[in-house]
Amino acid sequence: MRSASHALNEYRQTYVEAGGVYADPHSLISMLFGGLQERIAIARGALQRKDHAVKGKAVSQSIEILAYLQSCLNVEQGGEIAKNLDGLYAYMSQQLFMAGANNDDALFEEVKYLLAEIQSGWDGIRSQVVGKS
Repeated sequence: MRSASHALNEYRQTYVEAGGVYADPHSLISMLFGGLQERIAIARGALQRKDHAVKGKAVSQSIEILAYLQSCLNVEQGGEIAKNLDGLYAYMSQQLFMAGANNDDALFEEVKYLLAEIQSGWDGIRSQVVGKS
């Protein structure tokens, strides 16, 4: 018999996959931000529980998401903003690596805060971006 958490994980994966198929590019980036927030929360919880394997996996997934976000940047169109985001994503990746390696929750908190700021700005331009499509 399957556990409730297993069923919930299957539902969540199906929801994310279906959302990705039907989402506009702006929504896809928002989904990545949400996934990144979730991975950071998982890493922080694992740090508290001293579950190093889960923490390491969550940190690795977080860094992968940031690398993907970096690869989505278009410096030609985005100019200075895209360059700044590129640097910020690189900084956040470095901080996440150091947070995991040194078991430093303050670094996880810093990245969480930076991500929330970026996400807030991204959400704020939604009507402008979607209105142009």
